[in-house]
Amino acid sequence: MENLAANTLMGPLLMLLGFVGLGWLAAQMLRVDPRPIATLLVYLIAPLTFFRALMDGGPTPDYLLLTLILFIVSSAIALTVRGLTHQRFGAQEGALLAFSAGTGNTGYFGLPVAMIVLPPEGITLYLFSILGITLYEFTVGFYVSARGQFSVRQSLVKIARLPLLYAFLAALLLSHLDVALPVSLMTSLEVFPATYTLLGMMIIGMTLSQVTLAAWDTRLVVACVVLRYGLWPLATLAIVLLLQSVVALSPELAMAILLLGVVPMAANVVVVAMELGIAPQKGALAVLVTTLMAPFLIPLYLSLMLRLTGLG
Repeated sequence: MENLAANTLMGPLLMLLGFVGLGWLAAQMLRVDPRPIATLLVYLIAPLTFFRALMDGGPTPDYLLLTLILFIVSSAIALTVRGLTHQRFGAQEGALLAFSAGTGNTGYFGLPVAMIVLPPEGITLYLFSILGITLYEFTVGFYVSARGQFSVRQSLVKIARLPLLYAFLAALLLSHLDVALPVSLMTSLEVFPATYTLLGMMIIGMTLSQVTLAAWDTRLVVACVVLRYGLWPLATLAIVLLLQSVVALSPELAMAILLLGVVPMAANVVVVAMELGIAPQKGALAVLVTTLMAPFLIPLYLSLMLRLTGLG
């Protein structure tokens, strides 16, 4: 936990913002179309990234329980927000807000930060935590988003086509059967986590290159900021305090949970919005605002939350 100084975190956080800038330049100067990259992330890079993480970490009942808890928390938040706001926003904007409410940029953005502030055991705990959130994104979240544009049947068909679900089940099956993948294969898969982060952040910039002022939606942006930097920090802080009161919670797990609450909006908001055609430009602007706030808020939030939980 000694790597929480603002000057230590600022460099990596600004680097991630730099990837957003690279995406903007790629779209502006090279005319790179972000839509096929979004499809590549959803159908290839994300599944292989999490498949490798699961095979490398070795899923245990405790780890999978953590995944299940985060999946339930994310789904409950998204469905609650959807129920409370669907009449106050348009169909697409409401779907976008509900999807974003249940997730955050825990992968593209949060994973590099976790690798700085957490020891190896903590990184494994963090990976299984974000797996629950990612499973939410590509099941309940994807369904909520699709329902802003498609019928129930069409939405379920789109979920059934998502390979992340099958990558998760394949990893569980191989682990249960004690099947070890060849070292050469695991080594070759090492390129995917870095690719996942790079392209996930760049796609924000690529989408922003197509944005006009007409896409700015103040109500949507404010709602997204409140949910991301208001609700989620309080939710993760409450989870840690609750767990501390009933079990001996390790500092690594507490830190992994707290980190989930302070990352910016998920870049997958843009990826999924682009894949489904639900206001990706509005989503990109909201993601940009929360991402620009992150270098200033993350060190502040983490320091305060660690003090409140007695870990600082």
